[in-house]
Amino acid sequence: MVKKEANKAEKLVPDTSVIIEGLVSKKIESKELAADIVIIHEAVVSELEHQANTNKTIGFLGLEEIGKLKELSDKHGFKVEFAGVRPGADEIRHARLGEIDAMIRQLAFDENATLMTADRVQATVGKAKNMKVIFVEVEQLVTTLQIEKFFDSMTMSVHLRENVRPAAKKGQPGNWEFVTVAEKEIQRDELKDISREIIEEANVRKDGFVEIERQGSSIVQLGNFRIVITRPPFSDGWEITAVRPVKKMSLPDYKLTEKLMARISEQAEGILIAGAPGHGKSTLASAMAIHYASQNKIVKTIEAPRDLILPDNITQYSMSQGSSQEIHDILLLSRPDYTIFDEMRNTNDFRLFADLRLAGIGLAGVVHATNPIDAIQRFVGRIELGVIPQVIDTVIFIKNGSVDKVLRLNMTVKVPEGMTEADLARPVVVVTDFETGKMEYELYSYGEETVVIPVMSYSSPVRHLASKTIADEIRRFTDQVKVEMISDNRCTVYIPEQDMARVIGKEGRTIEGIEESLGVSIDLQPLGRKQAQESQGKEVKFRAKIGKKHVMLEVDSALADSSINITVDNDYVMTAHVGKSGLIKISRKNKIGKLIGEAAASGGRIALSSS
Repeated sequence: MVKKEANKAEKLVPDTSVIIEGLVSKKIESKELAADIVIIHEAVVSELEHQANTNKTIGFLGLEEIGKLKELSDKHGFKVEFAGVRPGADEIRHARLGEIDAMIRQLAFDENATLMTADRVQATVGKAKNMKVIFVEVEQLVTTLQIEKFFDSMTMSVHLRENVRPAAKKGQPGNWEFVTVAEKEIQRDELKDISREIIEEANVRKDGFVEIERQGSSIVQLGNFRIVITRPPFSDGWEITAVRPVKKMSLPDYKLTEKLMARISEQAEGILIAGAPGHGKSTLASAMAIHYASQNKIVKTIEAPRDLILPDNITQYSMSQGSSQEIHDILLLSRPDYTIFDEMRNTNDFRLFADLRLAGIGLAGVVHATNPIDAIQRFVGRIELGVIPQVIDTVIFIKNGSVDKVLRLNMTVKVPEGMTEADLARPVVVVTDFETGKMEYELYSYGEETVVIPVMSYSSPVRHLASKTIADEIRRFTDQVKVEMISDNRCTVYIPEQDMARVIGKEGRTIEGIEESLGVSIDLQPLGRKQAQESQGKEVKFRAKIGKKHVMLEVDSALADSSINITVDNDYVMTAHVGKSGLIKISRKNKIGKLIGEAAASGGRIALSSS
């Protein structure tokens, strides 16, 4: 193998790019570079000093590189000199426009020195001026990061803090443990070294970038790692937190109901994905984005910082690098089919989400919340109440990595629950369970405030009588009925699927007649195991007697005048009324009486529970 010839220079002028990356010292130590004099422009020192004073990592990295060159000068027999005029405020302010680069380039020209740079533009300009230039194309510096040694296949995140033993969260979202991963306490110098390596890698790798660089903190995306670095004075010590997804899921892995899957696939507008930190919100968002992209749709994301692990055919926009107005304009002009807004945190994020929705952009947003209604409340006060259902209409709550609850929003004009006077009717945002349609919360204006009121799940005498009347009416067509009153004039009725056509009637005339005669809106749903399980309250002890005409179930007399749910072999069959003496009598002439009688006679499992 032919050994690469070392670059030699009598005088060498490095610019800021190679100083920050530590490339001058690395090339000298590896004997790829030799120089008699290394001349550092005062502008480089000034720029690095400014970065360090604002607690930015690249400033410290550059100053440490200059210190390292001073140490190497004695060992390798070269001089380190400083030259040039310290830049003024205008030059520093316009550094990004090339003012500092121009000053360094002029020094190299005046000294007849070799310009060393990792900036392709700087190198091109230098060569155009017939200067001697060493252009170093930055490559990936290391194959394995130091921080990776703290990870294994089950590690979700690693937490490093000075003078504390390294620790990690291991397991799955919602099911993890916090464990130490090293016996020795980690020191500040070690954390600085790890931080330097992370920043250097992020600046050179195609899959890495410094997302946010602030005074006292840095946020870096490196491969599938999202890394947060904090340092004094922002924090009371150096700390590094690295997070990595441990499981990649596709949308079918969540085993969503057909109704929810259709909602996500066919009408992805105004969806909120909510949950506590670490429970899998972003994992679901990634699965949704990949699902949409697999259907040959244009998918884009809005992130701050960018941390979703997505294929190349999905464009990820950074709120940290662009303004809300820029994101707004880009999305309206590029017209994506679906957009994922990851991690909405502040008022500007919520307003941007609302603005994009009202402009017709299909959005699914991710928001932190400890329970489903909190996700909706985060919009209250930020946008008008009447606009909320137009901005968000479905909330998917994630807990322990799976879908725990789904809510739906719609606007109506009604008297809020708990109020009785008709003149108190007002616009109300009704929040219902997506699967069952049961009302759970109401949002409405009360005075000058917007209130969020949970709808109490109680059975008033009026509703109890209404449910009994409805059940009696429906029993003309089927023996198995479960009535669930959602409000005083709305209910869900569960009946066997094979009886639904008979209850609905031709062109819906039968059910319409029932609704008109009873004055309630009826939502028919198939009766299944789920309703039987939901209807089960506290188990009730009983004694069964089978007579010639009746099946009699004797319960505690304290349950007199109450309602009892009856199941046979875990299938709900009816809700019965307990007589004054604690006796339930069911005629053996009807189908339910026969079913219970046969189960009692053959040893089938009959269970009673409070309604």
